Amino acid sequence: MAKPQELTEGQRAYEAKRAAKAGMTLEKWLAEKDRRAKLEAAEAAKVAEAEKPPAPKGWFGRLLDKAHQPLKK
Repeated sequence: MAKPQELTEGQRAYEAKRAAKAGMTLEKWLAEKDRRAKLEAAEAAKVAEAEKPPAPKGWFGRLLDKAHQPLKK
């Protein structure tokens, strides 16, 4: 989230209304909003990591798989 001095006048007014509605100061509201955004980003990264496909087997792993297969006649 942008810092308070980086907000335009319109953005600052909008965020001030939202903060007042939540019963917070503007600075506290922006800090809370930033904290929530970081948590959501971390959660999204965790989900993306969990969805990553498994790494392919290496040379030795493939060799062991072949060694455990029955002999062909």
